[in-house]
Amino acid sequence: MFLWCEPPPGLCHGSPLLLLIPFTISGGLLSAPPTSKYFSVQCSPRVQYRITPPPLESGTLPTSLNGNTMLLITMDTASEVGNDSKLSVMYYGEKTEVLGKAVVHLTAVEISLDVDADRDGQVERNNPNKGSWMWGPNGHGAILLVNCDSEHTYGKRRDSECAEVTRVSDLKDMSPMVLRTSGPAKLPEGYKLTMHISQGDAESVRVFRTRSTAENLLYKSFVKDYPLVLGSEDLSKEVPYLGGNAEMNFYVEGLRFPDKDFEGLISISLSLLEPSSPGFPETPIFTDRVVFRVAPWIMTPNTLNPVEVFVCSTSDNYQFLKGMRRLVENSGYKLKVCHEYMNRGDRWMQDEIEFGYIDSPHQRFPVVLDSPRDGELQDFPYDVLLGPDFGYVTRTAYNVEVSSLDSFGNLEVSPPVIVNGKIYPLGRIIIGVAFPTATKGRNMTKVVQDFLWAQKVQEPIALFSDWLLVGHVDEFMTFVPAPDKKGFRLLLASPDAGYKLFRGLQNDGHGQAKMFDGLEEEEITVDEILSDDKLRAENNYVQSCIDWNRDVLKRELGLDDDDIIDLPILFHVMEENRAVAYYPDMVNMIVLGKNLGIPKPFGPKVDGRCALEAEMTSLMEGLGLCCTYIDDFASYHKLLGEVHCGSNVRREPFSFKWWNLEM
Repeated sequence: MFLWCEPPPGLCHGSPLLLLIPFTISGGLLSAPPTSKYFSVQCSPRVQYRITPPPLESGTLPTSLNGNTMLLITMDTASEVGNDSKLSVMYYGEKTEVLGKAVVHLTAVEISLDVDADRDGQVERNNPNKGSWMWGPNGHGAILLVNCDSEHTYGKRRDSECAEVTRVSDLKDMSPMVLRTSGPAKLPEGYKLTMHISQGDAESVRVFRTRSTAENLLYKSFVKDYPLVLGSEDLSKEVPYLGGNAEMNFYVEGLRFPDKDFEGLISISLSLLEPSSPGFPETPIFTDRVVFRVAPWIMTPNTLNPVEVFVCSTSDNYQFLKGMRRLVENSGYKLKVCHEYMNRGDRWMQDEIEFGYIDSPHQRFPVVLDSPRDGELQDFPYDVLLGPDFGYVTRTAYNVEVSSLDSFGNLEVSPPVIVNGKIYPLGRIIIGVAFPTATKGRNMTKVVQDFLWAQKVQEPIALFSDWLLVGHVDEFMTFVPAPDKKGFRLLLASPDAGYKLFRGLQNDGHGQAKMFDGLEEEEITVDEILSDDKLRAENNYVQSCIDWNRDVLKRELGLDDDDIIDLPILFHVMEENRAVAYYPDMVNMIVLGKNLGIPKPFGPKVDGRCALEAEMTSLMEGLGLCCTYIDDFASYHKLLGEVHCGSNVRREPFSFKWWNLEM
């Protein structure tokens, strides 16, 4: 016969978690003497036991004993002092003579490592699902933020790069974790609590704790208030057992985002160790475990409300800035200007950065993704944007040549969509790459693509953009809000729509109306455009490239033709058979709620009004949108970019919580 204290060693969950520690054993052996035939049990009021297999006879003890008999012991409340309960077993022979007696003195200790497993912002006691993670509105599992902001505004580093908690305000960016214990004032001699993580998780997480009252008194002048418990240098560390009914607060800090080599799941365990034979290390008799998932970086589409708009000031973009100021102020948002001492002549604000955010039940803040293009604007996101509650992340392409496709005009995101019954409530990321069947071509670097795919919640779509000289998806597509159930329209550049408009002007007797009127550019008439066979052939090729992308977008975003609006935009082909916009590319716009900032196309005028502007305004007014045309011709268009390329918008986050996704 053997005595066994429940719950058994190992990973245990329940409520409460009571571990029975045999302080002392007296009166004989725990196992029955070899000639024993019967036994009887007596125990303290708070001790319960059961016999397995159940005895065949009923009635009073003694009970028959066989070679497989086991006595299972439990207690339903924690001990107030050590050794406060006991259980005794009397062993009998054939004639009920007493052959021996075993007495076990017991202490019950309740141990629970707790997290916000139900995602309500509170650390509940011993949630049965805390040791696993499941997506969905009925899912469970705690959430961890990458601590990628900086509590310091001078001499700053990301908080995740600091080995210690330097400001109490930094704790709000970490996930709370609570060790709850109930039991005697101290554990038996040689027993101890340890917290531990795996080697694989060590580079992804750190754990800090609050000092106990006794530690505060003892070390007040010598140690930080929030000592480091676990990290890359400490995979396991003893944590204090406070005694009585006690709670110890821990703060869990994420260090890295999900990526190709990191799914985002992290486990933290707490074990009770008992001493073994002299000269041997302690062994675990109980382990409690919690699981976190690192929050993904989330992009924000044009349909979300703006917060602030970013542009650069350069020596030659006064007209552009003037138009942007008017648009942003009239729209009721903030304009942030990056001056030339910081941008050093690099005006392409869209290409350097992409705004997103991270979210958890306890904290949320914006995070800027810095592109690997590293132009003259490369210091702006770190030096200016990074700060308290404003995070920073980047991916560096080591030993790989960075192309124009690594600029973030080539990184967009759709509004929420439903595709073949599957819901994407956070939309889908869109990037541009080389044509799938091409043997040569430019692609977005693998480290960036791997990062985007690893976030999971906005499954990326790859479009063909290498046909463009610059190679960005924002040169031929964008999204604008719509007042109907769909909530948006996809705008696509369309040479066919452009030629249709110009033929209509010619048929109406406006063939001599001139493009680029009033500019230093060489003017050209509608008749001349329509008679240019080379230009027509170039645009036939461009239209075929856009049509290929159109089919991909319809399939991957669940769109119908009615969800797409074709904009009259022509291109011309330059070196390496790659295209640029023939006149300012109206699809390359900034979207501020119902107000659109559109590159002024300088199209042919009819009755004193630009025909391209008139067509664009007509198309957008049907959606309740207001068009403002911004002169970016000299300072952006001639440098192969437009309004969207030269601006960026930080937007409000989604109201939808990413962890409620059905995966």
